[in-house]
Amino acid sequence: MTDAPTTRNRRPIAILTYHQIAPAPPKGTPYRSLVVAPQDFARHMQILHRLGYQGLSMSALMPYLRGEKEGKVFGITFDDGYQNNLEHALPVLQRLGFSSTCYVVSQRMGQTNVWDAEKGIPQVPLMNGAQLQQWIAGGQEAGAHTRHHVHLPAMHAAQCEDEIRGCRAELEQLLGVPVQHFCYPYGEYTSAHIQQLMQSGYLSATTTQPGRAYAASSWWELRRVSVVRRTSRWGLLLKVLTGFKDRQA
Repeated sequence: MTDAPTTRNRRPIAILTYHQIAPAPPKGTPYRSLVVAPQDFARHMQILHRLGYQGLSMSALMPYLRGEKEGKVFGITFDDGYQNNLEHALPVLQRLGFSSTCYVVSQRMGQTNVWDAEKGIPQVPLMNGAQLQQWIAGGQEAGAHTRHHVHLPAMHAAQCEDEIRGCRAELEQLLGVPVQHFCYPYGEYTSAHIQQLMQSGYLSATTTQPGRAYAASSWWELRRVSVVRRTSRWGLLLKVLTGFKDRQA
């Protein structure tokens, strides 16, 4: 969708996508699959660690995606900024020496996932400013996920600009560190949004399109590997180490 520069990694790199790390909600709950149990998340990270893989934030992953470094690495991302990421994921990441990127909805910090309410998805606390600072102090990274978790293609250009540029500005003012990576809410975007991201100074953007990042992937259309409640350790390895999810893209 764009003539923007592309990645140069020699080997495919998996960028994992998680949402909530928490005990499963009751059966029948909408989007229950997006809630991964804490013990399962720990197993996922431990098995990759034992195989010699290093889990990295988007910033730490950049040299590998640029082809400047090679190694057994994968990206770790969390969408939305749930408080349970801080509670359950951070201790595991710190214990293993992994870093990750949590994509935050800047105007919803300290609130709940109100954008999910109409779908019947339970409302869950999001990290507030102080908790997000704890996340950063714990060696992790914040990325931008718009100000209000919006459907970008349904908005006027000026509104999109406010959501994209404003989210970064608000997070940088709070955290005092650069916020250079973006994730499209609902995986929705157009070429115009890519141009806005580039003009706003972002270095990358991730999508919901399944697959690993290959050489010549657009920096602003990076695919990811979704990890859900039923993803077993072997299923995770299949997604990370093989082209299983790539073929579904």
